[in-house]
Amino acid sequence: MNMSKIQPVKPFLLMLYGYPGTGKTYFSRQFSDNVLCAHLQADRIRSELFENPRYDKQENSIVNHIMNYMTEEFLAAGVSVIYDLNALRSGQRRVLHDLAHRLRAQPLIVWFQMDADSAFGRSIKRDRRRADDKYAAQWDRTTFETLVNHMQNPKSSEGYVVVSGKHLFNMQLSSVIAKLRQLGVLSTEDASSKVIKPGMVNLIPNGPGRVDLTRRNISIH
Repeated sequence: MNMSKIQPVKPFLLMLYGYPGTGKTYFSRQFSDNVLCAHLQADRIRSELFENPRYDKQENSIVNHIMNYMTEEFLAAGVSVIYDLNALRSGQRRVLHDLAHRLRAQPLIVWFQMDADSAFGRSIKRDRRRADDKYAAQWDRTTFETLVNHMQNPKSSEGYVVVSGKHLFNMQLSSVIAKLRQLGVLSTEDASSKVIKPGMVNLIPNGPGRVDLTRRNISIH
């Protein structure tokens, strides 16, 4: 158990942007092992809400609603959040930016850059036995290209840090921490606090059935 993590001096909201297969969920999990924050994983929420996910508009709306609700609750409590759902569109990111600013948290987009062919190759080689692949969507070339064509790259005014999807996690972590320091979210001394890492809080019922939106599934690190 890792009991020493970097303690933010101000809550932050990390949004993720990049092609499927660039390592966003892996980064999120590892980052939350090093920095005190909540990792909200949309793919896991979807998997537990829907036995056979369709990824259609109605289903996406439910997942987005839960993700946003949980994000608001955590930020309101002063807990930083990694929003592990691909922030594809500028309108989606604008809502999250506004939410963060309203709750006095610092928003930041982490843009995972990689060529499309390499990202697609990774996305179709997911291994369900691995923790980071267990809940991920399955892609074919058509659906992958449709999603890519739907993406809107962040503008400089949105505030982002670029990392390479091909770099090791430690290099990605260094880039993001440097940016958070620059934004005044992390201490320049990187003072760590001793915290106990809670386990999974299971707040979503397993199996099919009516969704009770008063229950959530979260992983707090």
